[in-house]
Amino acid sequence: MFSRIKEDIQSVFHRDPAARNTFEVLTNYPGLHALLLHRLAHKVWNRGWFWLGRTISTFSRWLTGIEIHPGAQIGRRFFIDHGMGVVIGETAIIGDDVTLYQGVTLGGTSWNKGKRHPTLRDGVVVGAGAKVLGPFEVGENAKVGSNAVVTKAVPAGATVVGIPGRIILQSVASKPEVDEGRRKKMEENFGFDAYGLSEEMPDPVARSIRSILDHMHVVDERMNSMCKALRKLDDSYVKEEVPPIDEEDMDCFKEAP
Repeated sequence: MFSRIKEDIQSVFHRDPAARNTFEVLTNYPGLHALLLHRLAHKVWNRGWFWLGRTISTFSRWLTGIEIHPGAQIGRRFFIDHGMGVVIGETAIIGDDVTLYQGVTLGGTSWNKGKRHPTLRDGVVVGAGAKVLGPFEVGENAKVGSNAVVTKAVPAGATVVGIPGRIILQSVASKPEVDEGRRKKMEENFGFDAYGLSEEMPDPVARSIRSILDHMHVVDERMNSMCKALRKLDDSYVKEEVPPIDEEDMDCFKEAP
């Protein structure tokens, strides 16, 4: 038992750079308090002492602001950061090395008995305010963005953002090579700034616009190659260059200062 408690404490140090020492973690981390009380409530629940299990769970909610049903199954090195407002339902199953932030709900969408809550596999990270609702799986090492609402299964390694949740898979290997400088110039001409785009938590709208610009870039390059080939066959083929984009014409797309 003490080895599991030590492991839970170490998981805080691994995932929260603000943690300074063991005494601070034991006395000031409500996520750890809620987890330790849940371990007790779950053991009592499994022995059939349902009222006592719910009472321990209620006391834990009063103490920490985190509500975990004693029937929920939680793996090793589980970490709740900040924690206020986290709700975990009765039939939720959480794997090892899972991280939840404040305001997360692992809830159900049905009043029927049986499996009603999600299963989070090992290494899942769920951002602040996210809602994962229903009896489906979130695959290993998947990420759920802050305030996302997820009601469908998530594949391993995917990132889900938005309402409703949209799955974004990382498939960089399949993308064609693009000239970063030229793409940046195109983005500037259109008044587009992909400030929210990152591999850790991508913005789906920004990613879509960038994909369109990449496609335009590839089409432009292929058209240039075709024109060069046609000039080799027929020197009289039209040689006029494509007129450049006038930045003044794109002012309507840019935000007013």
